[in-house]
Amino acid sequence: MYGLKCFILQNAMKGIIALEKPIYDLTDGKLCKNRFLSAVRTQHVGTSVKILKSTENSTYIAKMNPDGSFSDDDFRILCTTDLHIDEDYELNNRTLQHLADRIADLKPDLVVLTGDCILSKFQQIDAIQFAKMMENIGVYWTYVFGNHEAREEKGSFKYQLYKSFIDSPYCLCKFGDKSLYGYGNFTVNIMSDENTIRKTLVFFDSGRYLQEPHRTNDGVPADLKGADYIKPSQIRWYEKEIAELKKQYGEELKSLIYLHIPVPEYRNLFIQNEDGTFTPNENVKLIYGEMREPMGGSWFNSGLFDAMKRNGTEAIFCGHDHCNDFCVEYDGIYLVYNQTGGYNCYRLYDSAIMDSDESTWHYGVNTTDIAKDGSLKLKSYRHTQFNK
Repeated sequence: MYGLKCFILQNAMKGIIALEKPIYDLTDGKLCKNRFLSAVRTQHVGTSVKILKSTENSTYIAKMNPDGSFSDDDFRILCTTDLHIDEDYELNNRTLQHLADRIADLKPDLVVLTGDCILSKFQQIDAIQFAKMMENIGVYWTYVFGNHEAREEKGSFKYQLYKSFIDSPYCLCKFGDKSLYGYGNFTVNIMSDENTIRKTLVFFDSGRYLQEPHRTNDGVPADLKGADYIKPSQIRWYEKEIAELKKQYGEELKSLIYLHIPVPEYRNLFIQNEDGTFTPNENVKLIYGEMREPMGGSWFNSGLFDAMKRNGTEAIFCGHDHCNDFCVEYDGIYLVYNQTGGYNCYRLYDSAIMDSDESTWHYGVNTTDIAKDGSLKLKSYRHTQFNK
């Protein structure tokens, strides 16, 4: 629907990016300061992952050996969230340099970004720059929308932003089923061999804020305010996708979910103490990290977590709340806050924190290593306390 307009605008912006390079180079970065593509030093990491096939809503990938056979090595996913690329170019460069360095250090097979990453007034240009940066690194990646990227459910601006990602040769994103909320409801299937899925990854557009007509259609109480929720139609799509995969690959199939806004069950994990700190509830097992601020997700429970229990989903990963960076096991499922990666984020841009010892900042990336048998190893890496 937006194809021709998108094509024209994309090529115009690519032209702008190309014209900025000599100006940036000649002025030693004093002009065209928004060009993080030149400012950030990237290392070509490369990948042993191969795309086996692709459908409208899904991509099938596998980690391969040099001889072309399927690898038995762990498949590593690196997650981060809330990069908040915005109007402070110096902080943008620091944010993206950190991401590039962590990818070089950890050498993931897939990078997952869970929203609120490209927010600047040059958003469309920065989306193309980011996709090119990831192409230079040479690692596959995916992206789900947060509540800040685009002020629309569907539309030409949001479409073009996502199209700039999808057109990148290393991006595995899909627009997804047109009948669903937003853009970016899709799956990635990690194969162990031609007949075995090691893990299915499910990605959702979790929306922005409660709005019509969804409030009325889904029975959201009229007085309820705040963050959006996964729509029942998205849950039905997810359950259908899993059911069809189980028919083909076996009932033992397990999955992971990625979105921006946390589901309401995250509120069941910690108790807030009188001094403002948080203590894990007795019914959870803390794997790593801390809760440092109240959960900012939706108050409306559309039933995604219950659907996860029914369908063999082992973990859910979110962003949105910048200060929380924990992983807990609750009711048989891992609930994870991806580590925030943006220097422009609230709390990090607070002057008192920016003036403090950087090693104390709650900031970094986290990884999920998926073994051949499907077992998971979850770990976090703090910003300046990174261990190889």
